[in-house]
Amino acid sequence: MSFFGGGTDVPSFFNEHGGAVISSTFDKYAYVIVRHLPPFKPYYTELCYNKFERVTSIDEIEHPAIREAMRMLDIHEIRLTYEGDLPARTGLGTSSTFAVGMLNAFYALKGKQVGKKKLADDAIHLERDLCNESGGWQDQIAASFGGMNRIDFANGQYKVTPIIIHPERKELLNQSLLLFYTGISRNSFEVQKDTLSNQKDKIGELKDMLSLVDEAQSILENKHSDMNDIGRLLDRSWRIKRSTGSKISNNDIDTLYERGLQAGALGGKLLGAGGGGFLLFYVEPDKKEHLLNKFHDLLQVPFTFENEGTTIAYYNPETYIPRKEIGLVF
Repeated sequence: MSFFGGGTDVPSFFNEHGGAVISSTFDKYAYVIVRHLPPFKPYYTELCYNKFERVTSIDEIEHPAIREAMRMLDIHEIRLTYEGDLPARTGLGTSSTFAVGMLNAFYALKGKQVGKKKLADDAIHLERDLCNESGGWQDQIAASFGGMNRIDFANGQYKVTPIIIHPERKELLNQSLLLFYTGISRNSFEVQKDTLSNQKDKIGELKDMLSLVDEAQSILENKHSDMNDIGRLLDRSWRIKRSTGSKISNNDIDTLYERGLQAGALGGKLLGAGGGGFLLFYVEPDKKEHLLNKFHDLLQVPFTFENEGTTIAYYNPETYIPRKEIGLVF
């Protein structure tokens, strides 16, 4: 869940101007189960996500991230199952969360435990280089590290700094945010591609979005500041972001956003690259019920901030012998 600085995490921008985001992970998860496939099947790998694949070679795999990750880490003869709490292509980093979780599982399958930075680096390389997908770096880093962080970008590198916020203020922030599913899915890579094509003309707007990161961090960490200023800052940020690409918003999204403001929200934003997905609103707790009533036609998604990032939930080492070594080749 990215709050501020989105769009400045793209290398073409931050390598020249610097970049920073404030984001947080929350309690909706991607579950990736990986084990070696028993050697008695006429296929070598079985994949279950929103499609079902059974293949005899890595080259036959349709899912680009799975295919390239298996090549990258020399993974063979597996059964992979993916389940997610949230729908794909909705602006909440589901593809990058899957990539991080899958890589974590692949390393565990090989008997290796790697650090969060290694997982984030590998996921960025997988999605941006090997799969050639447009976009920034923040989702992979957030999914790996977990928690509420400021992430700074410069010169091809990044730095993760936890937001030092009192638990009571963090709970107030959590209670003041409402998340709604618009029912509109989109391909974030296409939205990003359109936005990046106009990036040179939007440098000023991206710098304005970057400047809001320091202001937001100050509000969050200063116990004497008014938390409602975060809502107002979200509104400023969204209005700037909306002007950076033609596919970021549309009439339906604009109408929903204005409905939220009229119902008492101080601000909000469409999460992710834009074009659809989830709308986030900041509303004072005593006005939440009124806003919920005004959005009775949309699905509200309750959530709680979390701090762990990617974890291995269950690990049971397997003895793996390639089929060729035991003469089982179909």
